Amino acid sequence: MTIPFETHVYKVAQGCEIRADVYLAPARSRPSPAILLIHGGALIMGSRQWANLVQVDAFTGSGHTVVSVDYRLAPETKLPAIVADVRDAYRWLRESGPGLFGVDAERIAVMGSSAGGYLALMTGFSVSPRPRALVSFYGYGDIVGDWYSSPDPFYCQQPAVTREQAYGSVGERPICESGEERAPFYLYCRQQGLWPQEVGGHDPRREAFFFRPFCPVQNVSSDYPPTLLLHGDADTDVPYEQSVLMARALAGAGVRSELITIANGAHGFDQDMADPAVQAAMESSLSFLGTHLAA
Repeated sequence: MTIPFETHVYKVAQGCEIRADVYLAPARSRPSPAILLIHGGALIMGSRQWANLVQVDAFTGSGHTVVSVDYRLAPETKLPAIVADVRDAYRWLRESGPGLFGVDAERIAVMGSSAGGYLALMTGFSVSPRPRALVSFYGYGDIVGDWYSSPDPFYCQQPAVTREQAYGSVGERPICESGEERAPFYLYCRQQGLWPQEVGGHDPRREAFFFRPFCPVQNVSSDYPPTLLLHGDADTDVPYEQSVLMARALAGAGVRSELITIANGAHGFDQDMADPAVQAAMESSLSFLGTHLAA
């Protein structure tokens, strides 16, 4: 599928021109609501071009402008700077989006999948003013739990990746987009339980205090935005429990939220747009956005 878009540089940092692809809503007589879309890839790989175009088409068709953004990637760039890129993307969308492509700065939702879902949840407390709504597809709110800081049983069943293979797939200079050629580094991190240390630059067991500002589940308050969580209960990459814990924290703070569970859904369940369960989840997402981004 091909959908017209325009590309903008929203930030320059450490020699990286960090870009956003803007998929415009159909022409309207008033500014459109916007969705800031954040790609997955464990904060290690990926790009704005990983956007699911079937979903983008559904969102633009319902009157939303979709802004799919890059950010600098780990391990060359560490977690604080990655989150700073997302904050800057949000600020750029609010400040420049109305003039550049006609969005309503007061009607912005943030959406992402996997690591992008994590970053979307981070915006719930780390940007100001807060988004009108958040949508997390199989994201996570806790980055120091055993699931990420201990060797993962699922990934340990796969052929072992050596340290040389892992570091041979990444570099030293900051980058802000990639394909899956960096996957060996991610696999190594999961097999060794090193993801928080390699992405954050700190040991989660000895320096847990460093990670607290980067764990959405520990930073939910009553003014957190309305949040929709979607997760498959057979996810072998990000445990389904991560969305359960986030839903519990949101409910405890009195935040309007919903958890949609995809029965037997794997990681990336929404890539199968022909699945009736996925179609129903998409309809729920559209309804949620329509409610919370209404003028």
